[in-house]
Amino acid sequence: MLDFLTQIFSADLAMDLGTANTLVHMRGKGVVIDEPSMVVLSRNTGQLVAIGAKAKAMYGKTPDEFEVIRPMKDGVIADFDSTRKMIAYFIKSVKPSFFSRKPKIIIGVPSGITQVEKKAVIDSAMASGVRQVHLIEEPMAAAIGTRMPVGESCGNLIVDIGGGTTEVAIISIYATAYTESIRVAGDEMDEAMARFIRQKYNMEIGIFEAERIKKEIGTAYPLKKRIKTDVRGRDLTKGMPKTITLTDEDVRQAIDEPVNAICSAVQKAMENTTPEFASDILTRGIVLAGGGALIKGLGARLKVELKTPVYRAKHPLTSVVRGVGIALEEWKTYKRVMIN
Repeated sequence: MLDFLTQIFSADLAMDLGTANTLVHMRGKGVVIDEPSMVVLSRNTGQLVAIGAKAKAMYGKTPDEFEVIRPMKDGVIADFDSTRKMIAYFIKSVKPSFFSRKPKIIIGVPSGITQVEKKAVIDSAMASGVRQVHLIEEPMAAAIGTRMPVGESCGNLIVDIGGGTTEVAIISIYATAYTESIRVAGDEMDEAMARFIRQKYNMEIGIFEAERIKKEIGTAYPLKKRIKTDVRGRDLTKGMPKTITLTDEDVRQAIDEPVNAICSAVQKAMENTTPEFASDILTRGIVLAGGGALIKGLGARLKVELKTPVYRAKHPLTSVVRGVGIALEEWKTYKRVMIN
């Protein structure tokens, strides 16, 4: 009976408030929301028109009276009001009962977040109707989500490549021994892809077409077998629809600069750690999480450049929200890793 009442009156949440996607874990139920971090607002009234996948489907296709907004940029809040509305919508959509109490929420944030940016996240969540907000750094959450032994006295190197940021961290005994957050990640690769096509083929493509190309044939290291895809866009000279064919080698060339930046950040972590942690990492390897971990050949490239084993998380897209969810479910163990 007590468990039943707890389920009705408690709706505590864990959230990965990402640049590209927002994922929500509900206590006892797991991940209940996985939606693009996008909203559509009416320019006239400011009212919410669409959110998540519906908002993404409207991108580039709305009349002037509607505005499509990505509330998050580089892992932090770029539009406070839109973020508040988005969080409030997600909370309302998973709230189990009209009579349930306001939820406690844990939110994953970049390790390089400033005090001003922390306050913006907390204020957005509080304005959305929660009773309590806790923050956890995303690399810590990703490490917990991949079940790395974060409580042990050993070096755990996690690389979380999201939409707006790449987080590199060495974690030991529930603390971060080294961390660096660079604002180069999946979005930067998409922009580089669109820029490459514009410069080489005089063709303009949408940012989500660039994302599709990256996911389908994007690679950070030469593949044994060539893969290709057709790309549709607009000819910048004639203004007419145009189709070209790209290979994995084209995409590797296009995204090489952001991939280099990510590899350099990981190398910097290896160079700046203690000999003891370096020995642990050589034994245990590097773990890749986040959507960027799915880029073909990234692990192989890091392995060659750093001469260190590299592994991809079993569930890279949900590593952070899984970790935040574990912290919520096992609060007594993980409350020590909260940063506020």
